[in-house]
Amino acid sequence: MKKTWWKEAVVYQVYWRSFYDTDGDGYGDLQGVIEKLDYIRSLGVDVVWLNPCYGSPDVDNGYDISDYRSIMPKAGSMETFDKLLKEVHARGMKLIMDLVVNHTSDQHPWFIESRSSKDNPKRDYYIWRKEKNNWRSYFTPSTWEFDETTGEFYFHSFATEQPDLNWSNPQVREEIYSMMRFWLDKGIDGFRMDVINLLAKQEGFPDSDNPDNISYLGNNPGIHEYLQEMHDQVLKHYDIFTVGEIPFVSPEDGVLYVGEHRGELNTLFHFEVCDYMAHWDMQRFKEIQKRWYDGMWGKGWNSQFLNNHDHTRLVTRFGNDTTYRVESAKCFATMLHTLPGMPYVYQGEEIGMTGVRFASIEDYNDIALKNKYKEEVAKGRDPHEVFESLLHLARDNSRTPMQWDASHNAGFSEGQPWLKLNPNFKEINVEQALADPDSVFYYYQKLIKLRKENEVMVYGNYEPIFEDHPHLYAYYRTFGDEKWLVLLNISEEETPCNLPDEVSSRLKETIIRNYPERAATEEMLLKPFEACIYRIV
Repeated sequence: MKKTWWKEAVVYQVYWRSFYDTDGDGYGDLQGVIEKLDYIRSLGVDVVWLNPCYGSPDVDNGYDISDYRSIMPKAGSMETFDKLLKEVHARGMKLIMDLVVNHTSDQHPWFIESRSSKDNPKRDYYIWRKEKNNWRSYFTPSTWEFDETTGEFYFHSFATEQPDLNWSNPQVREEIYSMMRFWLDKGIDGFRMDVINLLAKQEGFPDSDNPDNISYLGNNPGIHEYLQEMHDQVLKHYDIFTVGEIPFVSPEDGVLYVGEHRGELNTLFHFEVCDYMAHWDMQRFKEIQKRWYDGMWGKGWNSQFLNNHDHTRLVTRFGNDTTYRVESAKCFATMLHTLPGMPYVYQGEEIGMTGVRFASIEDYNDIALKNKYKEEVAKGRDPHEVFESLLHLARDNSRTPMQWDASHNAGFSEGQPWLKLNPNFKEINVEQALADPDSVFYYYQKLIKLRKENEVMVYGNYEPIFEDHPHLYAYYRTFGDEKWLVLLNISEEETPCNLPDEVSSRLKETIIRNYPERAATEEMLLKPFEACIYRIV
């Protein structure tokens, strides 16, 4: 297998508006990221992924871009960005940016021109039709919005304020490639590519037999030609790292996007866990990991994550955020950093931050949640019932401000935070974590250090055991003469683990565990959310 720096990297995601506010306006900013870089570096990560900070009306928290070559005033200035990039590099880390090119803001100059008349030169920068089909978007009941100026509908995969670009227009593609070169020439180290497999559209936009299954938005004919052109025109000319956000894919599809000889992307996020597994499902998770390993290993690189800015924090969604918060946070961390692929750490994950539950829909900022609430209530459903049904997976669960200490506003801002804080910040915060040698933070730090020092965690083969066990997740990682056993009890129950004699007798060294050390025996009783890694000799 080809070795590369990015396969060996650990990525830390910074959702900057919730990270650290330095000017008191209630929003985190790029200067705040600069001031906390030493904290990020102390974790041991290699890459910082920065969520969109481009010019934007901010309808969808920066994913509605009105100017690709400027910085949103809430975030700072281009001068601040340049300083951030310099300071990241000075600490031996790399910086990747979000590339959002499926759609723009409806306030982008291209769209303002496009909607102004049917014969405007930029009319074909977006997708216009006289009639609409029955597709629904991620955020609204229809992908089509009627525009009175010209009497036609425009297409949007997300909010009505986010019209999709027409990638079949060569001028659009060259505009995007030019913009990418602008940032890469500044020295950024790559892109996380937002819903990159949505760029190509189905020819003719036929009605769907099942419009609620929105997979028709992605993986359409032409997508690989676009990405190969992007690679040839831009990506191959820089030593960078790319990761595609790619929903609706199987491992067989995934290899087409990230196959090492395909000339498209380096690695991908798939969403079989975070989008389609509302609660922890051990058997389903094992099956997903095995299938993606079998389909991708040795061909292309995968990613490992259980939460981000769009998905509820992992200890609340999949673990236990009360009695076993610390244990479950460490257990899932052990799993994520030892499964095949690249681990992603979302800000606050490293201190075991939890999801939040606000009292009212008015307390939430998430446009997807608010639109869905409005749509369901309009059907005549009870508002309280709708509210309760949507809370579990609300995106704001993971967007509450970073909890730095127990002081006013958790040390996040001197002003009124843009989103309410999680009330538990006085008990769960960075200051507390750094003062406790047994904290989740230091456990993450140890795991990341282990990954740097042991190639088996990166390049080792993956062999699951106890595949039908409802609570135990166990697997070997093997690379050359090095063989590790990862043993996890993902449950709130003490669980017996009966290892074969030939295995238990060879467990001579404990690499790491999230409970106090004890001897390995063939009849172990694993505590709730216990995790341990053994070297087999």
